[in-house]
Amino acid sequence: MERFTTLTATACPLGLANVDTDQLIPARFMKRSRAEGYGGFLLHDLRFEPDGAARAGFRLDDPRYAASRILVARRTFGTGSSREAAVYALWDYGIRCVIAPSFGDIFASNAVKNGLLPALVSDADCERLLAELARAPQPQLTVDLEALTITGAGLSLPFSLDPVRRLQLLNGWDDLDLTRRHSAEIAGFRAARPDWTWPTTPSARA
Repeated sequence: MERFTTLTATACPLGLANVDTDQLIPARFMKRSRAEGYGGFLLHDLRFEPDGAARAGFRLDDPRYAASRILVARRTFGTGSSREAAVYALWDYGIRCVIAPSFGDIFASNAVKNGLLPALVSDADCERLLAELARAPQPQLTVDLEALTITGAGLSLPFSLDPVRRLQLLNGWDDLDLTRRHSAEIAGFRAARPDWTWPTTPSARA
């Protein structure tokens, strides 16, 4: 998994609330192989008409926000089903951080496991970000996971993240790595209690 420390990139003020995982990637596209990439299907039914024509005015397709790697959304981003493909769609599109006042918990967990930062901000700070990014000549932000700050567009704001998830992202660790960091203590425990961890005689194992 990629480490996340600091990201400076174009930020798209998506501004949508209650974006669920079915909106992030409709189920019909999940029949495809991940190797083909899911980025083209991100928010598909919000971005495109039934005939495939692009919907005018959708922020993600605005040239000002081309190549965005940061999204700013309103409350309850990533609710709904537990499909990890919702994170795949964001990642394959190029998104590395989503900023919002709240997230679906399973989505946030899946995001971190794939190296994507779900940065929590207050509702008031979210509205400030959306407003400033919408009028900024260069809609760019710097997200610093070490300092837990978001700067840019004339703002400097704090964000929060569960400490364990922050540790995982900073180090590029998956759940197994969280256990492996205690390898020395585990080895010492086993060495001190060999009969408890793995009985040495057939009668003891019976």
